[in-house]
Amino acid sequence: MCYSNSSTSSNETLGKIYQRSVQLLPPETPVFYASGFSFPRWRIITKSPTIHLMKWGLIPHWYHGNSPLDFASKTLNARVETLHEKASFKRLIATHRCVVPSSGFFEFKHVNAIKIPYFIYPKNPSIFSMAGLYDEWFNPETKEYQQCFTIITAAANPLMEEIHNSKKRMPLILPNRQVEQYLNGSDEIQHFSSIPSEEMSAHPVNKGIIFSEHANVPAVQHPIVNNIEGQTQLF
Repeated sequence: MCYSNSSTSSNETLGKIYQRSVQLLPPETPVFYASGFSFPRWRIITKSPTIHLMKWGLIPHWYHGNSPLDFASKTLNARVETLHEKASFKRLIATHRCVVPSSGFFEFKHVNAIKIPYFIYPKNPSIFSMAGLYDEWFNPETKEYQQCFTIITAAANPLMEEIHNSKKRMPLILPNRQVEQYLNGSDEIQHFSSIPSEEMSAHPVNKGIIFSEHANVPAVQHPIVNNIEGQTQLF
């Protein structure tokens, strides 16, 4: 699953890549590492001509419970195979699609009892376009409407099968040429395939930084020598 992400591109760069206005965005702060369980605000692409900020962790518009963050922690991801079965997602499939720009994401490889973190990033271009869904929920505490999103996951390609070898999942990463087609909503989401391994790179990173209180630093993405596997990079 995809629970840790990064977004280090400038607003200007995202605006050019996705042909969207960035006028509503605050000045960017590079995100080198963010856990979905901290429910960060993210720059999100929809059919709108403007890039919007949304919170990671989808709370459906109909939610009236007492534990919205607990609910959001369970909707950071959405499996593409079961979108039509889940009450939180099925109403959104046709009209509330979004793309989550990413500079790279983090996943763990299991080697016996040891978990080795990897940073997975695009070879070219510099952005992953992760397929997602979004909704708008009224927060009774703040008396404001809150836009929020989930990242869709699919079966892993060969690279991600090797890294995420416990669950063999990955974000549904769209080729940039398919972004507008996806957002248009006329094609079933299940018909979209994630980019191939050849368009992705990966290397092990420092677990100590990831589990520290100060993980959002450039060094969290830096490669380290993986003595367990005797290698520094896959593919």
